[in-house]
Amino acid sequence: MTVHDPSTTREGEGRRRRADAQRNLDALLDAARSVFDTTGVDTPAKQIADLAGVGVGTLYRHFPLRSDLVKAVVESNIDAIADLGPRLSAERDPADALTEWLRQYATFLGSKRGLAPALHSGDPAYRELPSYFLDRVGPALDALLESAVAAGVARSDVSAHDVLYAVANLCMPVPDGQPAYRSRLMVTVLTDGLLTCAGR
Repeated sequence: MTVHDPSTTREGEGRRRRADAQRNLDALLDAARSVFDTTGVDTPAKQIADLAGVGVGTLYRHFPLRSDLVKAVVESNIDAIADLGPRLSAERDPADALTEWLRQYATFLGSKRGLAPALHSGDPAYRELPSYFLDRVGPALDALLESAVAAGVARSDVSAHDVLYAVANLCMPVPDGQPAYRSRLMVTVLTDGLLTCAGR
């Protein structure tokens, strides 16, 4: 006769609850990211919850404050662009990997425009985000640059810090409402200058 072990059932239920909670969290982050990019950070919580397919209570369980949600969205975006570096290095040659990463980095910067009012509000909840960004993204670009320099396809006199801020400056909104494609074009020009003729 098989003896039923209640702990096995509890463990299985616990795993399902954790999986459900993670799905809800991922859905909320995706929904918030989409909404923030289009309508800004002041979008009603119900709109975000509805888009995620969960109740408002679920949103507040994960993110009691609006700043918690904004910070989580920014950190998830930072993690995504940082994690992209090693994947591109494994899949592409050094010049192409660096070029594609810089293109994606420019897109990442563009996606932050809807978050700007919150990030520049002076809320102490966002105080650690700049260091989080540099700690995660800096090494990713540094590795891409090192590979490109070692392969003889990129300049060796430019640091990751230089490139991060150069691209950020090129992607800053301007008063005359420069369209996004102009920023992308300028990033392409910068990338062409960063890569040597041997790498093209």
